Amino acid sequence: MSSSNSGAHGLAGRYATALYDLAEAESRLEAIVDDINALAGMIADSDDLLRLLRSPVISGKDQANAMAALSEKAGFDDLTRRFIGVVAANRRLFVLPDMISVFKELLAFHRGEASAEVTSATALSETQIKALSESLKKAVGSTVAVETVVDPDLLGGLVVKIGSRMVDSSLRTKLQQLRLAMIGIG
Repeated sequence: MSSSNSGAHGLAGRYATALYDLAEAESRLEAIVDDINALAGMIADSDDLLRLLRSPVISGKDQANAMAALSEKAGFDDLTRRFIGVVAANRRLFVLPDMISVFKELLAFHRGEASAEVTSATALSETQIKALSESLKKAVGSTVAVETVVDPDLLGGLVVKIGSRMVDSSLRTKLQQLRLAMIGIG
């Protein structure tokens, strides 16, 4: 089943679609999903890795060698390793975070899931994420894959984005609204 009907487009879309289609055809989708999630976590947690991906001054060979070593150390599936190798060989590592995002969108689309980005002031526990996912499932009417982001500037509350919809119940926004109302703008 081709993922071309999901609306993925652009450079990141072409690479992500190719990876998704290969993983599905080879019945290795779950292994690739685990690898992609692990890689996304590594990129999010390491400024050095992000610099490696984005730097035009690091040679393609050095980038490819670094990514091959990282893939080996992480124990990625052979398909994931080959994918990262092709991306590196084509000097497209700077697009890798977008490829990961599009891959996750394709996965959610094919699973009939909605994707939600939940931003909170502190990290949410697994229990909180599960309860939030259930609440969102009732509101949206389908399974919701929740991706969490921590932003200490929120002070408290949550900002939930599902597709083009956003619900901002953060303390920061409520304080801004109160401040504006007090000076007569809101």
